[in-house]
Amino acid sequence: QLQASGGGLVQTGGSLRLSCTAPGRTVSNLGMGWFRQAPGKEREFVACIRGSGGRTYYADSVKGRFTLSKDNAKNSVYLQMNSLKPEDTAVYYCAADTPPFLILSELCYARGYDYWGQGTLVTVSS
Repeated sequence: QLQASGGGLVQTGGSLRLSCTAPGRTVSNLGMGWFRQAPGKEREFVACIRGSGGRTYYADSVKGRFTLSKDNAKNSVYLQMNSLKPEDTAVYYCAADTPPFLILSELCYARGYDYWGQGTLVTVSS
């Protein structure tokens, strides 16, 4: 129900911007998250923006390099990824949190999100 795009192949130190749209829904009314899953690993939290208040949170591994933003006019959410590293290689998923919104302690866990996109592959070469 969500559509993620923008993945691709990039060299170490490069940048990519992922996009996520929510057809039929209004992102201004949603909390949104980005997760990623590398081969052989569990899905992990990357970043999120709360549905109530709009504050953003980041995993320690991406803090200072990734920026999540929401464009209500375009009904889209973005993940700007800079200074990419080979360990950032993964399929990236966007997810939506609908009211009642997740509490702070639940934001990092995929199980709390209600809708998911199909994923977009990011490959960072060394």
